[in-house]
Formats: sequence, structure tokens, C-alpha cells
Amino acid sequence: MASSPIATALANIESPSRAQQDKPSAYKEVLDLIRSSSNSLHISTDLSAFIDSILGETLGIVAARPLLASAVDAIKSITSTEDRIVAGAHALLALESRVVSFEEQDALIRETLADAYQEQDDYVEAAKMLEGIQLESSQRKISDDSKVRTWIRICRLYLEEDDTTSAESYLNRAKNLLYKVEDHELNLMFQLSQARILDSRRKFLDASQVYHSFSFSMALDEEERTRALSSAIICAVLAPAGPQRSRTLGKLYKDERTPQVAEFGILEKMFLDRLLSTVEVTKFADKLAPHQLAQTADGSTVLAKAVIEHNLLSASRLYNNIGVSELGVLLGLDAEKAEEYAAHMLEQGRLTGRIDQIDGMIFFNGSEGSGERTSAAQVDMAIARDLRKWDIKVQGLAEEVERVASMLQAQSPDFVTGSMVH
Repeated sequence: MASSPIATALANIESPSRAQQDKPSAYKEVLDLIRSSSNSLHISTDLSAFIDSILGETLGIVAARPLLASAVDAIKSITSTEDRIVAGAHALLALESRVVSFEEQDALIRETLADAYQEQDDYVEAAKMLEGIQLESSQRKISDDSKVRTWIRICRLYLEEDDTTSAESYLNRAKNLLYKVEDHELNLMFQLSQARILDSRRKFLDASQVYHSFSFSMALDEEERTRALSSAIICAVLAPAGPQRSRTLGKLYKDERTPQVAEFGILEKMFLDRLLSTVEVTKFADKLAPHQLAQTADGSTVLAKAVIEHNLLSASRLYNNIGVSELGVLLGLDAEKAEEYAAHMLEQGRLTGRIDQIDGMIFFNGSEGSGERTSAAQVDMAIARDLRKWDIKVQGLAEEVERVASMLQAQSPDFVTGSMVH
């Protein structure tokens, strides 16, 4: 309930005996009284009563609009977040049946409430407030920049709650108008939101490229650029091992800024195809976000899978062949699981070689995978190539034996004759 002085003043203005032309100025005086009042306990209820009065039957729409805009400014100035939410929520409820006539004021109230909810870390409620803003309206002209700014803000609010599905839907709306936006800051916000969605969806290679591009922006301060570069390295490390990741790691490794970031050690080892130890992996895991430590379908974490695949690729550079059991020891897995990882990478073309399941051996070609799935024809070609190599070696050995026999025949014919088996 409004305080007694405000309730009395509003009742006087609403009185039928009050001249209509005097009412707007009288309402302004009441609003000034509310704003200057030292009694902050009643400010939200006083403003609610004021809004109910101006939206009643005493004023026309044209006269009510500027007064409502001034009331929204008063709501924004409330120090207490709770009081701001109470007054703003009441204003939205009062406008619910007349929102078509007060779209601009409705948008201002929703933005004010979104700010208040965001201060309380209630990101979903803040996003819902902004979703209610009419951006496609015939009543008022809304610039493309304003639309994109609102959609990107909603996207970022949902990302704070890891709701990538809702975030991506608003990012896609912004993408359709982004080519019309000249505001550099908005473009940067779009790139960052895009990178975070790709990261959350575990499209780590794409996310790494966006983060790396983002890290070059001179519109950001040094700390933000360094953070973006660190995120680019983390995503590259978590990406599936293969030729695409190798190219991304190479680009990051050659960036002259990377030795300054904490993740450079693991980046260097991965780029140079060195095996990673458990201690290094554990230390790196402490820096990861929850979604980057989530479990995959086979029960392992994203990081564990990335490290296993990296160490398997590193092993292919060190050895021409290795037993499945020995590979399991090297990767910290049982033999069956090690063979499963190798088969999966061979099938996807991220590793080149073949598996001999009878002898329990894996043979590596030593070359980098193409990144394309291996077909049955490619497997047959690989086997035929190995057989040709074997034939050439057998032929070479036979020719060498024949050459030695010919030399013995020429230099010691008696010895050859005596040693010949009949």
C-alpha cells in the first residue's frame, strides 16, 4: 500500500473536480515527491500506486506515455534490487492488457527488470524479460543494431546457465542481421558467444579457431586477449586427435604470444607429438570448465579421451609396430580398450596403419592420417601395398643369396662342387 501522503495526492488528482489539463503537471509533482522522499521503505509501493493511477481512466494515452517513461526512470534509480523488481513487475502487470499502446515503455521496464535479475544472478529470468520485448513492431521503429544487441544479450544470459540450445536460437537470429551491423563491439560479442556455444557443444576445433581470431582484436584489453588465447589452446587440446587438430596446434604454437600463457607446456608437447604424463594432464584439468570435464558416451571424460588419442598418435610416430597389450600399458588402458581406440581412429582416417588381431599387433605407417573415413577399398589397398613390400624384400633376399652363390662358384669351384647336395 502507498504511503499516506502519496495516496492522498493521487486521490486528489483522480477527483472528477480536478481540471483535465492540470493533471499531467500534478502527476509530475507527485513523482518528484516520490523520488525525493527519504522514506525508501515505501518507494516501490508508491511507484506502483502512481503507475496504477496514470494507467487508469484519468489520463489519455498520449499524456500517460511520458509520465510512465518518467516512472520507469524512477524505478531504475531505486537502490534496492528487490524493490526495483517489485515495482517493475507491478508495472508490467499493469501494462499487460494495454501493452500495444505502451510498447516502448514496456520495453524499458523489461530491460530494467533484466538488469535487476542479472544482478541477482538469475540469468534465466533476465533472459525471459528480454524475450518479451516486441522487436518486430508496427508501433515503433527499432534499428537492426538494437535487435541484434537484444538477441546477443539473451544468448549470453542463457550461456551463463549453460543452456546452449536456447542461446544458439537467439544467436542464429542475430546472425541473419549481423551483416547490417557496423558496431564493432556487437560483432565481437557475437564472436565470443559463437565460440562459447561451439565450446559447450564440444565442437572444439571450430571453437578454437573463433577464440584465436577473437584474441587478435585490438578493441579488447590485454587481459581479455590473453584469456581468449588460453581458451583457444584449451579447445585445441580437447579436440579429437588428427590432421585437422595438428594444423590448429601448429597455428597456435607459431603464435609468438603463446609462450606467455600457462597452457603453453601442454600445447608444445601435443604439437611435437610427445607423450603426456598423468601429472601434466591432472594439472591441466584444474583449469577446465565443467562441460569440458563432462563424461562421453563410453564413460570417459572429454579430456581423458583427447589425451588417449593424442598419446596413441604419438606412439605411432615412435614405433613401426607395437603389441596391443603393450599399447594398453602405454595408454593406461586394458588391451581390448586400446585396440578399440586404435580401430576407431584408423576407421576415421585420423591414424594410418592396420591391426593384426591374430598376432595382437598394430602396425603403423608412420604417415599422418587424411582425416577421412577408411573404406573397404582403402583397407584392401593398404594390405596390397604391404604385400608388395614383402614381395620386394623376399625377392631382394633371393637375389642376394644367388649373388653370393655365384661369387663362391667363381672363386672356389672345388668347394662348391664338394658342398653341393645331389
